[in-house]
Amino acid sequence: MLLVCILAIAAGEAFAQRAKANKSAKRPKTTKVVKGKKAAAKKSAKKKTAKASARKKTAAKQTARRRTAAPKPQIVTNLDDYNPYILCEDTCEHVHGIDLSHYQGEVFWETVGQHTKMAYVYLKATEGGDRIDARYERNIELAHRYGLKVGSYHFFRPKTPLMQQLRNFRAQCLPGEQDLIPMIDVETTGSMPDEQFCDSLLTFLSMVERAYHQKPLVYTFRNFYNWHLVGRLDGYQLMVAMYQDEEPVLADGRDITMWQYTGKGRIIGVNGYVDKSRFLGDHALREIRFRH
Repeated sequence: MLLVCILAIAAGEAFAQRAKANKSAKRPKTTKVVKGKKAAAKKSAKKKTAKASARKKTAAKQTARRRTAAPKPQIVTNLDDYNPYILCEDTCEHVHGIDLSHYQGEVFWETVGQHTKMAYVYLKATEGGDRIDARYERNIELAHRYGLKVGSYHFFRPKTPLMQQLRNFRAQCLPGEQDLIPMIDVETTGSMPDEQFCDSLLTFLSMVERAYHQKPLVYTFRNFYNWHLVGRLDGYQLMVAMYQDEEPVLADGRDITMWQYTGKGRIIGVNGYVDKSRFLGDHALREIRFRH
């Protein structure tokens, strides 16, 4: 009888241990583990939402840019389909001209030549000590062929050796190919102090004058002149750029021969924007003719 009681007690303990083990196995994972997984899931969801939002914003910006971007000017080659007065953005009562460089790409010179309102063209020849405009040679040949009065200009770099700049310009701007006096484009001081910059510029202008036996035309912006060149360029004719409705006035009251009144002009034969200028007051084309 005692043996039976012992066996029954042992069986009861074994059953209790198995039940305890099963209960432990079925017990849900700790709150700490569950919270960690939930936090990770939330973080991942936030990242996905942020990425989707960024993609939407980028797409919206690109769409807005496409909608607001100014349409690229289209070339017009048929004079009969074009209002000629649009080609003189300010007025067609004055003598107008343009200046061009490689930035305008291929120019249909035959079409430009048919438009008699454009009396002259200045072509970029060189810049600094070694840069040559890639389209200069072709542009000057075709501009002459189709009847325009042509001049050439050099973009002045104050820190580049002056003799090197003069040699570069003279190698391209050949006197026999010029209808108009050389023009020097002055738009930067090269971070020089004004006194040093002006000395460099005036020396270069004198060198150009000796080389071509006539004073060059000086091109600059109104504000640039007022900040750096007031009272320095007496004796030199000026082409002043200012893209506003009223005619430019300089701080020292200097006379202005020519006014570049727009940098976004249109003309048949040129695909894109073009700089356009005209004579001011009683000034006329004869004043800038090259004397051979």
